[in-house]
Amino acid sequence: MLAEAQIIKAKEAASQMVLVDNDMTAKVLLDLADRACANISELLHANHLDLERMPETDPRYDRLKLTQERIKAIADDLRNVAALKSPVGDVLEEREMPSGLKLRKMRVPMGVVGVIYEARPNVTFDVFALCFRSGNVSVLKGGQDAWFSNQAIAKLINESLSAFNISNDVFQLLPPERDAATSLMNAVGYVDVLIPRGSQGLITSVRENSKVPVIETGAGVVHCYFDASADLEIGRKVVFNAKTRRVSVCNALECLLIDASRLSDLPALVAPLADKSVVLEADPESYNALRGSYPAALLKEAAADSFGKEHLDYILSLKTVASMDEALKHIAKYSTRHSEALISTNEANKQRFFKEVDAAAVYVNTSTAFTDGAQFGMGAEIGISTQKLHARGPMALPELTSYKWLVESEGQARP
Repeated sequence: MLAEAQIIKAKEAASQMVLVDNDMTAKVLLDLADRACANISELLHANHLDLERMPETDPRYDRLKLTQERIKAIADDLRNVAALKSPVGDVLEEREMPSGLKLRKMRVPMGVVGVIYEARPNVTFDVFALCFRSGNVSVLKGGQDAWFSNQAIAKLINESLSAFNISNDVFQLLPPERDAATSLMNAVGYVDVLIPRGSQGLITSVRENSKVPVIETGAGVVHCYFDASADLEIGRKVVFNAKTRRVSVCNALECLLIDASRLSDLPALVAPLADKSVVLEADPESYNALRGSYPAALLKEAAADSFGKEHLDYILSLKTVASMDEALKHIAKYSTRHSEALISTNEANKQRFFKEVDAAAVYVNTSTAFTDGAQFGMGAEIGISTQKLHARGPMALPELTSYKWLVESEGQARP
């Protein structure tokens, strides 16, 4: 199979990748940023071929779509990654033992990083940039929906690599068919770590079927609790931004919890959402509080499956709670441990929320839209890890490294 041959080439290229110095990886990424900006029309044409095959009503459409502004933002992210110091070679720990051993614990690349993802062509740029800057070879398996876009991006990546006499084998774009994903999940001894990015179904499938170690990125069932002490204007701003900035991304708000004592403020709190035609799926208490003030066509009664759901659309679930205790229980039951937020002026509630909520990113009076590698100063991200082993939250350069021990002595032998 073609995919298996590409994976073998990637493994062989890993030994070449360690010889590419940090200055060179930066130069390649800067060159790629320039090429992306110089080839916007070509990228948009390829992306248009993909968009033609997907209905605009599909929640993935926005993720798939490239625009001139988005391509320029991607180029800026590439430059940001190039400007970051590569962690490779950093000494994490150093000591001399009584036995005479001199020990150093040094960061090294993972080796070969595989990523399986869906209709998000920006991921192709991001994954290559972060893997390359951290000294890793990348093997990417994108979805059929983004195949034309990914091919156009891969062409630019290969041109940048060739411009600096670096083997194209350090970056592999596998065919879009499912068999390629199977090959990647079974590539024991060739791929060092596998990272799925996409729907919960994709993530679960990779976790359950991969023989290669997996770093799990999670879907985002994101909550915001507006407590009894919350500032209304802060709440309006945060809720609107978290829900509507981009509804198709994993850090978008999916459920608003409101303290029962503040139901009279609910119409004002959610009023801006009507301008974006956000459908509210409200529990009985919040439904009654909104009836007559929020557009009737956009106000629905919550169903049994309205909670614990990643809508990825202009839909927001509403739940009334009697206390902080009830809010925390709801979040613990339905959270995917991605991002959770609190709107509050109560210092005790803030500290309790920070301490008790189990999520990769926990916010107070801040939009969850900030859960993003670039926003966290990482240049870009390879995904948002919702697990606790090795990495958690936005993953970038340090999270794509492991370490090894360097041991030196004057001929010491163990007694």
